Amino acid sequence: MLQGSGIMSASVASLDEDMSRYQPPLTLTTRMLTLIAGISEQIGQLTAVDERLQTPQLRRSNRIRTIQASLAIENNTLSIEQVTAVLAGRRVLGLPREIQEVRNAFAAYEAMPEWRSSSQSDLLRAHELLMGGLIDDCGQFRRAGVGIYRGEKLVHMAPPPSRVAHLMDDLLAWLSESDWHPLIVSCVFHYEFEFIHPFADGNGRMGRLWQTLILSQWRPVLAYLPVEAVIREQQDAYYAALSAADQLAESTPFVEFMLQALSVALGEAARSEPTTDQVTDQVTDQVAKLLIALRGTAPLKVNDLMAEVGLAHKATFRANYLKPALAVGLIEMTDPDSPRSPVQRYRLTELGERTAVRY
Repeated sequence: MLQGSGIMSASVASLDEDMSRYQPPLTLTTRMLTLIAGISEQIGQLTAVDERLQTPQLRRSNRIRTIQASLAIENNTLSIEQVTAVLAGRRVLGLPREIQEVRNAFAAYEAMPEWRSSSQSDLLRAHELLMGGLIDDCGQFRRAGVGIYRGEKLVHMAPPPSRVAHLMDDLLAWLSESDWHPLIVSCVFHYEFEFIHPFADGNGRMGRLWQTLILSQWRPVLAYLPVEAVIREQQDAYYAALSAADQLAESTPFVEFMLQALSVALGEAARSEPTTDQVTDQVTDQVAKLLIALRGTAPLKVNDLMAEVGLAHKATFRANYLKPALAVGLIEMTDPDSPRSPVQRYRLTELGERTAVRY
């Protein structure tokens, strides 16, 4: 139906031909349509990128960014470097629970291709993987009431536990039958899932995981899109969109937020992938060793770096390791205004961090 503002309303469950069929309330806005058109074009461009740019290393790097960001939203303090080290089997100084969260999240995202997004049993298995060893009732719907707080303020009271199974049945049935655009379906599901809050813990990371699953079943390239990193950077806006949707009693504000987050993530992917691979083609074994030595450490002096890569001849080190890495922007000086400073140290750039993960 058309409202006076020229906005099409999809929040018409009461007017639906089949009154027994659940329809999540939503108002389809012109902003959503504009974002969907732009995202579709971005996906086409990303899909058309030469397959050699979609390397296993890049996909793993994006997955690590996804996991680190999604867990950081839930107050996990491990950095990208620490998450990378955990998944590489290296020892990390961190809280055992946080390390377990990383391992669980990686296992869950890796298992994603095996699941059907509308299957309740797959949803429960995913939660069991994601929260195993962290809560007692992993893989089971909650059996107690729950409220969501920001600080000391109650911002959302979830439906009572007696209604959770029925609400999730309705939501998953809608997901399997909906003919809405997959981009909108994924965002609406994410919001409705958070509204129901079906588990005792892990609802935020599960909602983000399941939206990625829905999107990946529509376009496989989206399985490795680190949209969670964008959400992490816009975390206050993420929570504000959830609250606005609660107050409006429909998912519209949240759908608009998530669509713009997807657009930002796609834009970053389009800009970073070719650059990263072009640089990687120039990375020699010596430069790769240097990046590995700097990954996850504080900035190091030349002598310390030489010791890390097992080299004693300074001229050789500068010619084959240091200068090539500086030239392509993989490392930088801590004091670039005084390149010969006796306290000069070197660290990875953002590009260097992304490249280092691939070795």
